[in-house]
Amino acid sequence: MEYRDYYQVLGVPRNASEKEIKRAYRRLARQFHPDRNPGNKVAEEQFKAANEAHEVLTDPDKRHKYDQLGAQWQQWQQMGRDPRDFDFSQWFARGPRQTRVEYGNLDDLLGGTGGFSDFFRSVFGEAEARPTMRWRQAQHHTQRGQDSEQPVEITLEEAYHGTSRALDVAGSRLEVKIPPGVSTGSKVRVVGKGGRGAVGVPAGDIYLKIKVLPDGAFERKGNDLHCEIQVDLYTALLGGEVHVPTLKGEVLLKIPPETQAGRSFRLRGRGMPNLHHSGQYGDLLAKVKVVLPEQLNEREKALFQELAAFRRPGITGKP
Repeated sequence: MEYRDYYQVLGVPRNASEKEIKRAYRRLARQFHPDRNPGNKVAEEQFKAANEAHEVLTDPDKRHKYDQLGAQWQQWQQMGRDPRDFDFSQWFARGPRQTRVEYGNLDDLLGGTGGFSDFFRSVFGEAEARPTMRWRQAQHHTQRGQDSEQPVEITLEEAYHGTSRALDVAGSRLEVKIPPGVSTGSKVRVVGKGGRGAVGVPAGDIYLKIKVLPDGAFERKGNDLHCEIQVDLYTALLGGEVHVPTLKGEVLLKIPPETQAGRSFRLRGRGMPNLHHSGQYGDLLAKVKVVLPEQLNEREKALFQELAAFRRPGITGKP
C-alpha cells in the first residue's frame, strides 16, 4: 500500500495550524470541485485527495495517529529500506468508523467512484460519509435561481440626484431606487427577484445595468464634471462675475481681470457625488469661452480702433 502525504496534498507544513489547513483546503476545494470541473478526472482525484487530507488533519485524533505513522514512515525511508516492505498492519483500524465529509457524500457527489483511498480506509476505517451543512449550502449555491440583467437609461441629472425605475416582476410592479453617483456600467442589485431557485433555496437576483445618457451642458470624467462658460469680452478684460450652471443650480464665479480664453476654473465639490462614499463630491471645471461683441455701431468701432492704435502703434482709423 502506498503512503499518502496529506500535508503535501494541501501544500502546508507539518506544523500548520488548523486554520491554515482549512484555508488551504477551501482554496483547493473551490478550484477542483466537480461542479466547476465536469468530466475532469484529474480535478476529481485532486478534489478527493484534498477532502481526505482535510478530514485527517482537522481531526485531532486522526492527525495524532497519522503523525505517528508518518514519523515511522520517514524513519523507515531514512534507513534506506524498501517502502514496499513497510509494515502498515500495526496501524490498521480495528473496525469501521464514521467519518464526516466536508462537501457531502463523495460517493454520491462523484457518481459512485469512491470518496476515500485504500490508505485512508485501512488506517482510519471504512468511511460512512454523511452530508454536512457546508455541502448543503454548496448545493444551494449551485441550485439558486438564475440572475438576470436589465438595461436602464438615466440622465446625468438623475445620476446626480438619484432616481428610481419601476420594474414588472412576475406581474407585480416593483419600484427600484438608483443611488446618486452611478455611472455607465454601474449595476444596481435587486436581491431575490430573479429566476426562481429549487425548493428551499433562494431565487436569483436582478441587476439593473446603468447607462447615463450624454448631457448637453456637462461632460463627465469620473466624478468630475467639465463645462464651458461664456464670458463677454469686457468681463474677461476688466473682471467681474458670471453665472455658472451646476447640477444643483447656478452659482456665481468671480472672473479676474485679463482672463484668457481657454482658462479653466475649478469649483470644488460641484461635481458628481461619490457612489461609494456618501457626502463626497467631485469638482466642476469651468472653461472660459470669450464671446466677442457683434453688430458694433460706429462709435464702438471708433473706440476699438483707438484702443488698437494705442496698443499697436501704426494702426490708424477713422475717429
